[in-house]
Amino acid sequence: MSTAVVTSVVQCEHCGKKNRVPATGQGRPQCGNCHQPLAWIVDADDDTFGEVAEAAPLPVLVDMWAVWCGPCRMVSPALERVAHDLAGQVKLVKVDIDRSPRLAQRFTIQAVPTLMLLRNGEVIAREAGAAPAEAIREWVEKSLSNAGAQR
Repeated sequence: MSTAVVTSVVQCEHCGKKNRVPATGQGRPQCGNCHQPLAWIVDADDDTFGEVAEAAPLPVLVDMWAVWCGPCRMVSPALERVAHDLAGQVKLVKVDIDRSPRLAQRFTIQAVPTLMLLRNGEVIAREAGAAPAEAIREWVEKSLSNAGAQR
């Protein structure tokens, strides 16, 4: 089964209702009850990355990680916090490099975790290593602001 068709269930942080959120789509996920933006967190691999990440209508924060990587496991909750904080503004896409060797090679991943920020399928920022949620959010917001100024 393709990861691209997977739907996850996300609980709204505003009203507590559970919502189905597809891995792909042209809109921005929002709560069916209170209509607040929902965090958009999905997995992608070699076969689904184009549809899930590069075709996303929002800027995409890509987490290139590996199961065996301790810092990757430590940064994962921080990335999820950022995805919730920036709901409606970014999509978090997690890629296990061991299961996606073509993507690891394409993006020349030499250290994990490696974070990339994509806008319209193009890498606009890249950072290696783990960081706390506040630092990641700052990096994302600054990178998006800088990329917007260059357009």
